[in-house]
This record gives sequence, structure tokens and C-alpha cells, in this order.
Amino acid sequence: MPRAFYDRDTVLVARELLGTYLVHVSDGVRRIGRIVEAEAYLGPHDLAAHSARGRTERTKVMFGPPGHAYVYLIYGMYHCMNVVTQPEGVAAAVLLRALEPVQNVEGRTQGPGLLCRALRIDRRLNGHDLLSDDFFIAAGEELQGFRIVKRPRIGVEYAGRWARRLLRFYLQGNPFVSQP
Repeated sequence: MPRAFYDRDTVLVARELLGTYLVHVSDGVRRIGRIVEAEAYLGPHDLAAHSARGRTERTKVMFGPPGHAYVYLIYGMYHCMNVVTQPEGVAAAVLLRALEPVQNVEGRTQGPGLLCRALRIDRRLNGHDLLSDDFFIAAGEELQGFRIVKRPRIGVEYAGRWARRLLRFYLQGNPFVSQP
């Protein structure tokens, strides 16, 4: 996907990531998964976004240019991957929540931590340019016959009204969605 794809409204990017392919080449193996679930995080005013706490060493990638991976560790054991969106300084991103395995993907992919484990994504990829040859998002086929469902994001109850916003998107009926 070109840089301009990411340099747009975060909600639009989240919806349009559905059906695209996340590709990671590591150890000579090309792993591919089709994105079937994603959540939009809208910047520092969004109390569920990491950027709501301001620019830190952990979140500085979110403030950078669009089209880069923001990868972080949660609970000391799971990596999560976000795609940085919008112009530099906005600090918005899309969390990838679930993938449908396509090629060389072992293990479950229903949930951001499991997705990262199955595609061998860890903090070494934090800040990685998604326009590279070894870690990128490729266009998918048109989503004919699929309905995109909007729901509240998962695990952000602490964020008040932001927890109720319909910023999670997934392909209805896809068996790899983390929580229908």
C-alpha cells in the first residue's frame, strides 16, 4: 500500500485495511495473513489511545510519519501491532486485532497478541516502515459478499465515553474474528 493510503482519516484506514494482507518475511519464510478485524485509535484526544498520555519513548512512533508499525508489549508477554495513520504529529493508529491465515502462519490469529506471535512480530519491528520489502501490507481482493460490522473497541473500559465509540471493525461471519 502506498504512503498516501495511511495518511488519511484513521477510521477510513481501519475499515479499508479489512481484506488486505499483512506480510512478514523473516528467517527466509514469507508469512501472510488477511486482516479481518481492526480498531481505530484517533489521537491524543481519544482517551483509549496510548497517545492520550502524550509523547513518550514508547509512543513516539505514533507521532511519526504514517505508514509505520507501532509495536508494543502488553502484560509483559504479548506484542500488539498498530499501523500509524494521518499526518506526522497527529499520533493516530489502527490496531490489528485478527488475521485469517493465508500462507505459512502457524498458531491462532484471533486477537492482537496471537496475531503477532503467529506472524513473528515483536518490538524489533517497532517503527518499521510498512513500505519495505520484508514487512508490509498488500492490497487484497474486493470484499464482495462481506458486511463490515462496527462495534466498541475491546479492553478500553477505562476510557469513559471513548470506550463506547464504534471504532472496531470486522468482517461479519469470518471465523478468525477475535470477538464477534
